[in-house]
Amino acid sequence: MSALQSHMRRAAAAGRDTEQVGPFLATFSRRSANPFLNYAIPDDGARPSRSDVDGLRDAYARRDLSPRVEFMADTAPEAERALLAAGWSVERRIPVMLCAPGSALTVPAPAGIELVVPGTDDEVQAMLAVQYEVFGESPDVPDDEVVKTREQLRTGGFAVLARDAATGAPAGGGVAEVIVDGTTEVAGIAVPAPYRRRGIGAALTAFLTSAVHDAGARTVFLTPAGIPEQRMYARAGYTPTGDMLHVSR
Repeated sequence: MSALQSHMRRAAAAGRDTEQVGPFLATFSRRSANPFLNYAIPDDGARPSRSDVDGLRDAYARRDLSPRVEFMADTAPEAERALLAAGWSVERRIPVMLCAPGSALTVPAPAGIELVVPGTDDEVQAMLAVQYEVFGESPDVPDDEVVKTREQLRTGGFAVLARDAATGAPAGGGVAEVIVDGTTEVAGIAVPAPYRRRGIGAALTAFLTSAVHDAGARTVFLTPAGIPEQRMYARAGYTPTGDMLHVSR
């Protein structure tokens, strides 16, 4: 779990403003107030004081953001107790799922859907627009986000775009982080409403998982938003191991 937490800490800090508040690494998006882009992660074994927790709350309040913490439950049990004692609440406790090399399952794209690695600005923009819309953001993707994503892909990141073979319309997208110390996260699996319940999400997950395994990843993980997503990821070969906590004030 510590290896996963370390990877999440690095990924959360990339491209965001950060502030160390006691034993918490607080991260802040430069473009969005979306709570899933603004959260803190405690150090492994953190034992925060009440003043640490209050300082974390104030760090987000100064930026007009909702104070949130995301972390692997087993890495900092005292942090959970300190947050709850200070009046924070558990938003959700979700399983972390792993897919070891050799465990990935083949899930082909459904008929009429093609999966491609986005290579042009238009393809990257289409993938990001789907993700933004599905996760509650405006689908109008800023040019600098396209540039940033192209750079992430150039430097070792992974991405996939699903599109309607007949019309070219974007039908889904997903990414995986740069592999660090053999570990990466598959994330941002998004399928717009008109294309759901056809197996596209599982196909996107399987595509990315195969890509990162082929590139040398030994530990590949993801976090499902709920039971339907957990079942979808299981179709690609993922199994639950440990829990992640989302705690907010």
